[in-house]
Amino acid sequence: MSIRHSLLAMLQDRPRYGYQLKNEFEDRTGASWPLNIGQVYTTLDRLERDGLVRKEGADGEGHVVYRITAEGRTEVSGWFTSPVSRAVPSRNELAIKLALGLTVPGVDVGAIIQAQRGVSIKALQDYTRARRETAAQARPADTARLLVLDSLIFQTEAEVRWLDLCEARLMQLANPPR
Repeated sequence: MSIRHSLLAMLQDRPRYGYQLKNEFEDRTGASWPLNIGQVYTTLDRLERDGLVRKEGADGEGHVVYRITAEGRTEVSGWFTSPVSRAVPSRNELAIKLALGLTVPGVDVGAIIQAQRGVSIKALQDYTRARRETAAQARPADTARLLVLDSLIFQTEAEVRWLDLCEARLMQLANPPR
């Protein structure tokens, strides 16, 4: 996830300070990916260093306000118009855990699968409930949250199916064909 580009995108409509950006990011994405405020300010410092934002000064309460620059607008425009690369897949901690678990003696990979399935099904239920509640409100502003929830639902459904496949492969290992 590109925090850098997300902050630039939110700065396009008006200047903001870090805590506003953090809260707005979480609101716009349905609080699916909480941001650490330290990460927000570190990213803003890098964006300023790279000439993509500039400090506007402080608001009446002493918060440092940031404004996007023309270079920042060009950067975020390029981000929006470029597809997300699939060339280097992001690391999947669960896949790594299962792959390594199969190669380390004494690890009960079946128990890992079962534990993860329980967590994944619970998450799927939570996402589905949140989606249903959000959709029931039928506010145009909730469309962004619905998109994020749909993505999380599809990813979690895929994970549960993949866990089923992993379990089937474990059973094949335990009972090889004669």
